Amino acid sequence: MRRFQLDETQLARYSTDGFVIIPGMLRPETLALLSKIARADLALLREAASRDDGEGGAIKLKVKNDLYENDIYSAIVRSRSLVDAMEQLVGDEVYHYHNKMILKEPREGGAWAWHQDYGYWYNFCCPFPMMASAMVAIDRATPENGCLQVIRGSHLMGRVDHKQVGEQTGADPERVEVALERLELVHVQLEPGDAVLFHSNLLHRSDQNKSENPRWAFICCYNAKKNNPYRQVRHPQYTPLVKIDDAEVERIGETHWTQLQSITDA
Repeated sequence: MRRFQLDETQLARYSTDGFVIIPGMLRPETLALLSKIARADLALLREAASRDDGEGGAIKLKVKNDLYENDIYSAIVRSRSLVDAMEQLVGDEVYHYHNKMILKEPREGGAWAWHQDYGYWYNFCCPFPMMASAMVAIDRATPENGCLQVIRGSHLMGRVDHKQVGEQTGADPERVEVALERLELVHVQLEPGDAVLFHSNLLHRSDQNKSENPRWAFICCYNAKKNNPYRQVRHPQYTPLVKIDDAEVERIGETHWTQLQSITDA
């Protein structure tokens, strides 16, 4: 199967900015399956955790460390185009670190404090920031419904100290203020199916959703094989990730949808 290839401009943008946007990362057929499965997935909705954002709102999310058969979330994590892109950005074979669904509902979805993902993952025994995330938009992401915000180039600052903010862990406010004085704040606006791939040291946050529109997103997090945690912690150790093509992702999605309907109708 042909390898998915980012172009030189995309690779350079990731190196200097700490993130790159890939329009249409998910095919419309895959996106449609993901959207209807996620919104009909009663287990996902029931098990989603709620975290106080320190601003009077709350974030709902569901984190998964494991991959499963006949599961569209796991299939997207393994999709060849996404994994190939991540391996080019990280510079090594990657494996699934974890994935999560962000459920930011109209008028009630909470904010995320400024943070770096490696600000957390460093404490989970990953020696290097050879890690990255892909946020795939299920709904249109805009400033009004609390889209991702990033500080362009802030990954070059290295890891900064983090502390408790509400029920979240946020980056040192003094360092964030300095970053905002010297670097550009970017609102990452995405159409459904677009993805933003970003470095684990990139400072990012999001506002509360004060609009009438939901802002759901699926985030796939990857670690480099050579960055395997040096002891067993919350997130997985290295396991080879078997890539699958788009047609297989959609076949698994159709199976997942059929199974979900049978449970709902029972």
